[in-house]
Formats: sequence, C-alpha cells, structure tokens
Amino acid sequence: MFKIFQIVIVKSMDMGAHESYESYVSVSVNKKMRIEFTVVIMLCTVFISPCLADNIAAEPNIGYNSPVSDNRQFLSQEGHPYLGINMRGYYTSMAQSRDSKFLFPNNYYESSFQILSKTPAIDHVRYRFYWESYIKNPTAFMNEIEQVANTADKYGIKVIYDNHQFHTSSWLNVDRGTGFPHYLFNDSLLYKQNSGGSPKSVAAKAWWTNWWNDAVRVNGTDGCVLQLDFLKKIVKTAEKHPSTLGYEILSEPQVHDADQWSKIGKYNNFIINELRNLTNKTIIYSMNIPIDLKSPIGVNASNLAKMSPINKENVVFKFSMYGIPSEGYQRDKLQLFENTSRIAGVPLYIGEWNNVKRVETYNQRGEKVWYIDPSLSDISQAIANRIVNNFRNIGVWGLAFWEWSFIPSNTPNFNLVNNSYNNNTSQGLLHPTKYYTIMKNAYEQLNN
Repeated sequence: MFKIFQIVIVKSMDMGAHESYESYVSVSVNKKMRIEFTVVIMLCTVFISPCLADNIAAEPNIGYNSPVSDNRQFLSQEGHPYLGINMRGYYTSMAQSRDSKFLFPNNYYESSFQILSKTPAIDHVRYRFYWESYIKNPTAFMNEIEQVANTADKYGIKVIYDNHQFHTSSWLNVDRGTGFPHYLFNDSLLYKQNSGGSPKSVAAKAWWTNWWNDAVRVNGTDGCVLQLDFLKKIVKTAEKHPSTLGYEILSEPQVHDADQWSKIGKYNNFIINELRNLTNKTIIYSMNIPIDLKSPIGVNASNLAKMSPINKENVVFKFSMYGIPSEGYQRDKLQLFENTSRIAGVPLYIGEWNNVKRVETYNQRGEKVWYIDPSLSDISQAIANRIVNNFRNIGVWGLAFWEWSFIPSNTPNFNLVNNSYNNNTSQGLLHPTKYYTIMKNAYEQLNN
C-alpha cells in the first residue's frame, strides 16, 4: 500500500487539469491494484483536506448528469410545485451579540401551523435557523427545533430546515448580522468586530475568501467540519419526523473571486455527501450573493453551475426573487437561474419571493449599498399572481413567500402575520395580514 501511495503522489502531478483519475488509473495499473488505489486516494483526501479536497475533483462538475430541459419533471408528488412560506423562530434566530427586543408568544408555533393547515395550497415551511444561535443557547435552540418538528407533524405541514446567514455574522455586523459563530472570527486583524458583513465589506471579503480557501480553522479544525457537525445535529433531530421535507445547507454564501465558484462546488459536495449518511431527503444548496450580472467575477450560468455537487440525486438549487421576474433585472436574473438549472441538471427552488423596491444609499461605514424602501415596496394580488405564474411556467420545484414572523417589519408586505402580543393587547394572538390572503389566492390559482 505504501508503494502505491508513492506512485499516486508523483504521477498525479503529470496529469492534465481536466483528466479524470478514473481513466488515468485504468491505463496505469491493473484491476486488482485499481481498487486499492481508489481506497488510498479517498483516505488521503479526507486526511489532507476534508472540505475542499484540492487534489481530487478540482472541477467538481466535470461529468455531471445530463442537463435537463424542463424542470417540470422535478415537481412534488402531487404534480405541482411545493408552495410555502418562510418562518422565523426565537432562540433559533437569536444573534450572539444581541437579544430579541420582542416578546415571543407562547402559542406561536401551535397557532402558526394551525393557521397554515387551513390553507390547503400551503404545504411547507422554510424554517430558518442560525449556527451562532445554537452556540448562544444550545439547549433552547434544539428544543425549539424539536417543537417545530412536532407541531408540523401534528398539522401535516412539511418543513425545510434552512441554515441561514445574513451579513455573515453578528460579529461583523453587531446590529443586523446573524449567521456564523463568533469563534470563527478569531483573527481580529483581518475582520475586526463590527467591521461589516455585507458583500461590500473588506472584512467580509477577507473572511469569505478564507472560508472558501479552507483557512478558517479553530484549534486546527476546518470551519466547514465544525459546521458539518452542527448540521448533523439538526438532521439527527429532524430526520425522524414525517414532516421533514429537507435541509438547506447554507443560504446565500458570498462569492468575491472567480476561482471561488468551483470551491463552493467542493464545499457543497463535501457537506451533501456527508449528510447523505444520515438522510435521503431533499438537500438544498443556495445561490451566491451578490448577483451582479456585470461583475468581473463572472456571474453567469456556467460559473453558477460549478456550485452544484457531483451527486445530484434529490438535490435542489435555491435562489431568491424579490420582484416581478418578467421585468428588467429580475427577468435577467430568472433567466440566469433557469439556464443554471439546465446546465447543472438540478431543479429550482425559489426559497424567498416577494416584491420590493430598493434605493441606493450609504451605510454608516460609508459603503454604497442598496436598501429596501418600505414606502415604495408593496405587493398586490395582480402582481403576486403574475410572479407565481412566471415561476410555474418554468416548472420550479417549489417556492416560499418571505415571510412569517412574530417580529413586525418596517416593510408591511414582509410579514404575513400580526402579533398582537407585541402591542400589549392580548396574549400573543396571531392574525394573518392582507398579504397572507394575497399569497394564498396566488397559490390557489396555480392549482385550479
């Protein structure tokens, strides 16, 4: 075995960048040794770099499944897309740097799933949680995951468990960020606390670049291995529940350089392969941010397809759409993801949709950013119908409206429910807003 290992190290340097190890072995060694060789390569890959596996599958999408020409083959068993909403929790959404300013209704999940169950068109919830929230209070976090699963079982609503991040972490954005735990930011010279977690931030670029380069480590352990351990806790808790539809491994990771597309593919491949030891349910990987169609890093379908894993069985690609997809930038964005789906051979999941207007301004660090303007953002029945019909026409796997939360939003159409507990008028009664009716009607007309 040691002699074979030496051959691997020396001879692999002579191989072309896109030549497969499979064909190389078949020429160089006999069938008996080929089996041993494959085992050695697999062991070395895990030992050297479990997350990115730099020497193996440098281009993870070479030889991927045949492109699909129509996503309709991926629809739910009932023959229509999965239709749902995004839901926020309490301990599962608590940032390490801050506590919630709003009281959490005791009957939040019972009332929420009961209301949803009375709308037959709605079949699932995309339930978001944050890794740093688990670190802040592991027991309360896992108890809440269990409560969500039990209540969803009771009311017959499916759940996608979404590993979310927003502005990377509350370490980088104390006021708005939630996502990665603080202990992953121990190099304060590169990413000081509250130095900015958006794609425009120098600190965020440095951190995400290190993440994709397998350089974020804690006591020598790769960050993605630590993240995998966390995701396994979620899967082991939720997997036994009939309501569990699937898992989203990381929502909207940041991409800052052209060489990071394939690195994300390696990351997705590693996480998905490891989780497949625990679940056969749907696994979802996400689009990147920012989606700047003019970016020099090449935001195009060919590059986005590099993010897909090698094994695509029961794997779905998620993206967000906050506008009418038949107009301007949103139209081009939808076309981009549709083309990506065809090239990569994966169905599409619109994990977040709504209608908003953004304005360009500067944040407190002097960075030029786009912010949602609540006064210009709204969604009518006609617009909602138009949006979901666009999604149906391309045959998406599913879609989920943003959002359902006990916290009031400055943008009215960003919340499907009012929580009267926060107005001190009752003990946490939930009341669907007019936007819930709009969404419900839009979903129901899809099934007529």
